[in-house]
Formats: sequence, C-alpha cells, structure tokens
Amino acid sequence: MKGMIKISFINNDFMLENEIARHLYHTYAKSLPIFDYHCHLNTQHIAEDHEFADITELWLAGDHYKWRAMRGNGVSEEKITGKASSEEKFQAWAETVESCVGNPLYHWTHLELKAYFGIDELLKRSNWKSIYDRANKIIKEEGLTVRKLIKQSNVDFICTTDDPIDSLEFHDEIAKDEDFKVKVVPTFRPDGAFGIGEETFIDFIDKLGDLTSLPISSYQEMLVGIEARIDYFDKKGALISDHGLEKLVYIESTDEEIENIFQKALGKKEMTEEDYGKFITRLLIDLGKIYYHKDWIMQIHFGAIRNNNSKMYELVGENTGFDSIVDQSNVAYALNRLLDAMSRKNCLPKTVVYNLNPDYNHIVASAVSNFQDNEEGIRGKVQFGAGWWFNDTEQGMLRQMSTLADHGLLMNFVGMLTDSRSFISYPRHEYFRRILCNYVGVQVENGKFPNDEELLKRLIENICYYNAVNYFTKK
Repeated sequence: MKGMIKISFINNDFMLENEIARHLYHTYAKSLPIFDYHCHLNTQHIAEDHEFADITELWLAGDHYKWRAMRGNGVSEEKITGKASSEEKFQAWAETVESCVGNPLYHWTHLELKAYFGIDELLKRSNWKSIYDRANKIIKEEGLTVRKLIKQSNVDFICTTDDPIDSLEFHDEIAKDEDFKVKVVPTFRPDGAFGIGEETFIDFIDKLGDLTSLPISSYQEMLVGIEARIDYFDKKGALISDHGLEKLVYIESTDEEIENIFQKALGKKEMTEEDYGKFITRLLIDLGKIYYHKDWIMQIHFGAIRNNNSKMYELVGENTGFDSIVDQSNVAYALNRLLDAMSRKNCLPKTVVYNLNPDYNHIVASAVSNFQDNEEGIRGKVQFGAGWWFNDTEQGMLRQMSTLADHGLLMNFVGMLTDSRSFISYPRHEYFRRILCNYVGVQVENGKFPNDEELLKRLIENICYYNAVNYFTKK
C-alpha cells in the first residue's frame, strides 16, 4: 500500500504473533539442530554428494506435493513428470505458486527460497526467469551439493526409509566418510511382507529367501528370514522400523489359520478381508516382539489410500501425487487391542502412531495414553506422532499438538519429522518450530500456560530436539 513500509514476507517474526512467541522462537527454538528421524531421502545421493543440475532438479524432481498442486492449476503432465525442459517446468511451478496462497506450499516455497538462496521475493509468473537464473547461479557458484545442503540445514541425524531387501551399501559408504559428521542410519520398512494377495508379496518372499539363503515355505520361516534382515539392519546402525498401513485392524487367529493364509498367499489365491486382517494383526504383533528385544522403535503410519487415479498410476507410477485419506470403522478397538496384545506379552516396543485422518486424533491420543506403563522410565513410551502428510499444515500441526496436550503430556512429544524426498525440505522444521512457539506464546498470553521462563524453555527445547534425541536411541 502507498506510504507503507514494505516488510519481506518471510521476515524474522513470520508466524509469531506476540512477544512471548518471538522470544521463545529466537531464543530457544531457532538454533537447535534438526534430528530427522523419518524421511525418504536418497541415500545414493548422500553417499555420492550429488550435485544438482539446476533448481528444477533440486526442487521439483520427486516432489509429489508440488506435482499435485501443479495438476490442480491446469499444468500438463509433460511439464510435471514429463520431458519438458527444466525452464518450462520451473515456469509452470512459479505460475502455480501464485495459486498456492492458503496452502502450506506457499509458505514452504518462500522459506526455502530464503534459506538456501537468500531470495526474499515472492515467486510469481512475472519474475520466474530471474529467480530461476539466480538460484542456478548460486547452485553452481556455491556448490550446493547434497551434503552441503544438509550441513547448511543444521541437521545432525538422518533416518532414511529402506526396504528389508536393500543391501544398505550407500549407508556403508556414508559411514566410512569421517569428514561427514551427520549420522545417517536406515529404517526397516517391510511393506512387502504385508502385501498378501498381491504379486509384490511373492516377489518379497522370493527375494528374502535368496538374500538370507533360507527356505521360506511357511509363515514361521518368513519370520526367521525377516529377523535375519533385522539383525543385518541392526548391525548397520538401524534402530527404527516403519509400517505403512491403509487401515488399522485387529483380528485374532490361531497358528493354523495364519499358516493357511500364508499358503493361500503363496498360491496366489484370493484373499478375504478377514484373511488380511488376521495376517496383518499377527505380523505386527510378531514384529513388535522382535523390535522389543532389539530395543528398536516401531512406527505405524496408517490412513492413506494410494494410487487412486488408475490411469495416471499406469502412466507415471506410485508416489506421484494421487493418494488421499482413508476412512474406516473400529479405529479405537483395533489400536487398543493391538497395543494391548503386545503389552500383555511384555513385548511392546517404543511405538509412534501417526494417523492421516485427523478425525481420529482424539481416538489415537487417548489410546496411546493407555500404554505408557513401563519399568524403564521411558517418557512417552507410546507416542501420538506429529501431523503427517496432509496434516503437516499449520492447522494440522495445531490440531495434533492441542489434542496431545488434551490427552497426554505435550512436554514429552518427540516433535517434527521431515517425511520428505527433498534435500531442501528442512525449513519444514522451521515452520513447525514457529507454529509451536506461536501456539505456546498465545496460550501464555491468554493465561492458559504460565509465563515461567524455565518451564517454557524446557518445553520448546524438548519438543524441537531433545525428546527425539533421547527417544530414538537404544538404552
């Protein structure tokens, strides 16, 4: 407006609405390192210290969040995942950004531009070429390789997501480099073992048998093979597992029933919903027992229905922006019974539960609070995980934190995860920290939290960093 002093959009006090919030962020949250306990970064790129060709490769390759927005803005697939030039794709993204106001992508985009390129302008159709050229110049002149970006982001720990069949050779290469101080460890993600009724399950069993040199013709033999791979991951520094489920289920079964279901799967026979439920229930409980004895953490992400656009799935494959949120019944029953089954056998590992459907926030938060008992003195042994995927928005994060505070102990929350394939997605931690500090600041201003410096310092520092460091380690 005429006569007004222009303040940059991403300024020092971005999203910080009062003096207390500003004090908490700038004094305690801002400078803390990032403990990235769940992401999907490419370990080969870290091992080889990949140098990006341009801002388009760095920013748009593999980023289904941006792809999804571009499709919504009428951009052709040629300029998203197709063979259009880097300039054409970047221009299409810049034009899309203008329509992203109200979406966290608008905030993330400008946080990233400022953090890595020092660019404080709003990206739009009128200046895309200038920003494209300036960003590319910085990539080349400053040598913004993968490792430099990680160091610049103040990251000290990265936990990637890895298939049990993976050789982890790139983790080995990273670990051998004493000049790279960031610890990078694998996460055990056995999706293939849960795919009964699908060709991927047969493929997983075949590869597991070949890799472990173990015959796998029964459910128990599969478990032996999986445990062998857990041992392998453990020796490579792994301490976390992850499980991506469409729905949470709990159906009890006998050993004979599980073996019959396994044989049906091997024979490529049709599976019923009951078969699936019994198998998934038993497998999660059996894996939980192994994790408990390994002193690993078990993550459960549930609630995504994937690859919904079959035409586009055939054209561009999975993880390309065609997933959405699942609804289901009996979430409370399934989660409580599942945790109870492991607890009853004294083999409930430290567990983080993430729900994609925010309608289940109170269900999940109240359920995990039932299973905090332990003799090891673990604070928040079973965690209500951070706002994930469609919930890593301002409102999604606030819903998750306020629900956690309603039912549990916010002080013990392990905080934000990146859950990204992008090496410049780390400003999402800044985003989270600003939202957290503002949430606390507003609560203090309204007289709902005490204005106690020592208490607030511990709350902010714990959630932003120290809780994760303490939780995601072995005893």
